Amino acid sequence: MQADTLITGATIITMDARRRIIRDGAIAFSGDTIVAVDKAAALAGIEAAEVIDGSSFLLTPGLVNCHVHITETLIRGFIPGDLPFDETLGRWVIPLYKDHTPAEQATAAKLAIAAMLRTGTTTFLEAGTIIAFDEVMAAIDDTGIRARIGRWTEDRAWEPAADAEGLTRAALAALGNDLARYPQDGRRIAAWPNLIGHMTATDALWRQATDLAKRTGTGVSAHMSPVSGDSNWYLANTGRRAVQHLSDLGVLGEHLNLVHMVHIDSSEADLVAASGTHVTHCPDASIRSGYGVTPRGLFPEMARAGVNIALGTDGADNHDMLRVTALMASLFRDAREDRSIFPAHEALEMATLNGAKVLGLSDRIGALAVGMKADIVAHDTRRPEWRPLNNPVEQLIASADGRSVHSVWIDGLRVVDDYRCTTMDEDALFEEAQAMAEAVLGRSGLPLVSEWPIE
Repeated sequence: MQADTLITGATIITMDARRRIIRDGAIAFSGDTIVAVDKAAALAGIEAAEVIDGSSFLLTPGLVNCHVHITETLIRGFIPGDLPFDETLGRWVIPLYKDHTPAEQATAAKLAIAAMLRTGTTTFLEAGTIIAFDEVMAAIDDTGIRARIGRWTEDRAWEPAADAEGLTRAALAALGNDLARYPQDGRRIAAWPNLIGHMTATDALWRQATDLAKRTGTGVSAHMSPVSGDSNWYLANTGRRAVQHLSDLGVLGEHLNLVHMVHIDSSEADLVAASGTHVTHCPDASIRSGYGVTPRGLFPEMARAGVNIALGTDGADNHDMLRVTALMASLFRDAREDRSIFPAHEALEMATLNGAKVLGLSDRIGALAVGMKADIVAHDTRRPEWRPLNNPVEQLIASADGRSVHSVWIDGLRVVDDYRCTTMDEDALFEEAQAMAEAVLGRSGLPLVSEWPIE
């Protein structure tokens, strides 16, 4: 057998059907596809154009981030963390989002992708909040990452004089145009008809976006019920809780990814399970935002009912999926005083295989196995958090984080090498992002809030 690249001597967490963990293992790939995974001795006969000594590496599949706002990075650290949810969105987040120029959104997106690549994320599902859609798509096309992107889409007419039907037509037309221009036809980065969610989409848009996703083989991702406000609104305006209303519309199903889902009741959890709807949890963002996820979240119950639960990093402050995965492996143990809930191996499945399922890519990503895409992360075990190396899965989740990621391959292309991105000029990107952030925040007129003086 011949291969383009052979990594040999590594410890490999395969995530394959048997969940093999191979010590002194090897993996070979040609083009964008893995052609062999086994003990190094078993692959000794493979001829490869490039042979990499993996003796200091732990190899894992690329991580899958199923909810991330990639154009928030320029306002990182600026949003006060102690404000009510509605005030945070209405006064800070949304105005700052909408004041970004297209160039600023593009740079913010590249900065988020650099952070994801360098911490082992190879695929992401964007949160449906891109405004300068074409400019962002053009800017990230050559980063090497795999992604599904959605534009900022809502159509509810909050003002009595607004053209409600016109808003719906415009929203659907924009989504249709995105899918036509950036189809899910094998390319790494494609469009999805995502919705902002909450209560911002009308019933008509929910139904039509769902039809569009089913016709094109894509999916819909939307925010729902991080706090009680969503269900309170739906109860007041429809007489049903949020997920119950979506069920009545006929829009639940395997095409749909609902994000947050903290303030739901058992009847809503049952509807999600019965319909095959996916749920993405963002534990880091939920805890920092004070959503009440530990006492209220029904994630253990949903998991037991067979709901596919994936993970996301959400906003600007953290793009490290390993930090998120570690939280998932601990927070409900504490809330329920039950150490058996979401052990490390289940949390890792959420960050890989379950995320792949959300994206409809289970046959291509999420595991290191023959025929799968060569999306590979090499963690450097020559670091104190990795030694001694006893149980690779436990230590990946409990001891390590994204800072140990040495190299990353996506579709067989090495996009991170020796802790640096190979597809972008990091130093120039960081400098540009700093200057743009100062411009965005300066235009906003909002204060930099700090309990301690910044001189």
